[in-house]
Amino acid sequence: MQINGGVNFCEPGMRSSIRAMHVQSEIIGMINENVAGFDKIGYQRREPVVSSFTEFIGVHGLSTTIDDQVGRITVSSNPLDISMANKGYFQIQTPNGVQLTRDGRFKLDKDGNLLNLEDYPVLSDAGMPIKLPVIPDNPAQVVVNSKGKVSVYAKESNELLPAGYLGIVDANGMAVLNPDVKQGYNERSNVSLQTEFLSVKPVVRTFEANRQIFLIESSNLQKVISQLGSTS
Repeated sequence: MQINGGVNFCEPGMRSSIRAMHVQSEIIGMINENVAGFDKIGYQRREPVVSSFTEFIGVHGLSTTIDDQVGRITVSSNPLDISMANKGYFQIQTPNGVQLTRDGRFKLDKDGNLLNLEDYPVLSDAGMPIKLPVIPDNPAQVVVNSKGKVSVYAKESNELLPAGYLGIVDANGMAVLNPDVKQGYNERSNVSLQTEFLSVKPVVRTFEANRQIFLIESSNLQKVISQLGSTS
């Protein structure tokens, strides 16, 4: 008795070419998104991940991963602009739940609540919105140290009153012990234009190769159909 096993896969070449062009188009779209996010504060580079079966299942085998390297740190004139020199994320309370972000452009409302630019509360390490114990006359009276401790200067007592620690976590939600917080700085994207321009070239070449194969197969198919029509 002989047992034969294996997996056979056979499909028209035109379908394979179309699937491949679709995948390459999606990758080019990710690269374009990185280039567009070059000057965005808090933007992190997206990198395409191509699985082993992408050539068979198309874009369903394509996913992305986030490059969590620290971006370019620049000086800001706003004392409520906060950045981190180490990896980590601020926690923001939104209607859709807690979201993580590297965008540390914060502001205060009239009640002393620390908010992001979309008016969502910034969470502390205890998971509660940060609220200052006194309302400062100007944002410069708010002090944030390298550990993320938020304090505010009280004129009446002439001392710094604590408001809590920024809830800084990693991608898995674990607390970051040494975020190296920088007050008065913005973190721009970690995108390198040179890297993006170099990475797009092989993708474009692959797309063009599949396009040429598609055109050749389409031309051959037209010839076959034409010959069958003439013989009939």
